[in-house]
Amino acid sequence: MLASYACDPINTKGRLYPEQSTPYRNEFERDRDRLIHSNAFRRLQYKTQVFVNHEGDHYRNRLTHSIEVSTVARSIAKALDLSDDLAESVALAHDLGHTPFGHAGEEALNECVKQHQKFSHNAHSLKILTRLEHKYATYDGLNLSWEILEGIVKHNGPLIDDIPEYVLEYNAINDLDLQNYSSAEAQLSSLSDDIAYICHDLEDSVRANIIDFNHLSELTLIDQYIFDIRSRFNDIKPSRLIYEVVRKLIHHFIESLLSQTKTNLKLYKIETATDIRNLSHQLVDFTDPIKNEIIQIKQFLLAKVYKHPKVVSVTLKCQKIITELFALYINNINLLPYSWQALIDAQCPKSKALTVADYIAGMTDRFAINEYKTHYNINFDNI
Repeated sequence: MLASYACDPINTKGRLYPEQSTPYRNEFERDRDRLIHSNAFRRLQYKTQVFVNHEGDHYRNRLTHSIEVSTVARSIAKALDLSDDLAESVALAHDLGHTPFGHAGEEALNECVKQHQKFSHNAHSLKILTRLEHKYATYDGLNLSWEILEGIVKHNGPLIDDIPEYVLEYNAINDLDLQNYSSAEAQLSSLSDDIAYICHDLEDSVRANIIDFNHLSELTLIDQYIFDIRSRFNDIKPSRLIYEVVRKLIHHFIESLLSQTKTNLKLYKIETATDIRNLSHQLVDFTDPIKNEIIQIKQFLLAKVYKHPKVVSVTLKCQKIITELFALYINNINLLPYSWQALIDAQCPKSKALTVADYIAGMTDRFAINEYKTHYNINFDNI
């Protein structure tokens, strides 16, 4: 049974284009199914999390990451008597707007279009969900429930300043209440993203030999986990050891989030979903000691993984692909598919730049690499 402060699908604020409900799914389940069947969701299979797709079959990609975030979000939502269907849907959709090559690709694409507007993967997720997916006969986008779109747009909290242009454009026709916090379900989905990527980037980095257990021992919490596990299993293999460490770390973070959020629910006398949105701060949160641990792990990942020479080398090559493809299409619009050419206002340089950016943002890693090879005849087999 849902708590009084949960987002009940029966009381959803609805869809931009009204539709008759289905008898065998609630509205948030319906949204989840639409997301899973979208082209953008399938493309996540070949989009980078940290390691580019061709580097190995067992590293996370954006699709597996999104699924892992959704499992964490669903578990937390159930424990708090929130709508696990809403939490799962927001989690599955949160990375749909990512470019090829992860954050490296986003930085490069933003640099390409910055004279016109900022490129934000959160804003681009909204654009995909409300405009760029073309599946239905009567409207563009997926026509998702208001609560899903709100959660995507407010992934990092309320939007007060520097609001992306497309978000403002869409908000003018479907007010997403940008200045207030999102639902508890959306908030926990965002923090589930943190839990998943922190833990799994550590695991993938060990498997890729970017870091080892000596590096991990610099983190007091993880060093204790390593000691405890090795004391119980003397000859444990590294692949099993890192998995056991990550299991403990995820559980540790989830327990903290549940504890602090339950405390906040009582402290602020939360009774309705509106109470949560009207708070002056986020309701769903970690305890203070865990916040500090998360900061330390993020700093560790930045220094030891994301700035590792091997990762930086690949990042620079990937950014080169994005930058040069953008220049190629801007100067040769006829290389775009006809359906994309039709979206361009020939008299508006901004229209051309943003259309090209949208096209590139939708590419998978391998498609972008193949396009680059096709037009520049450069071998990236050893990228």
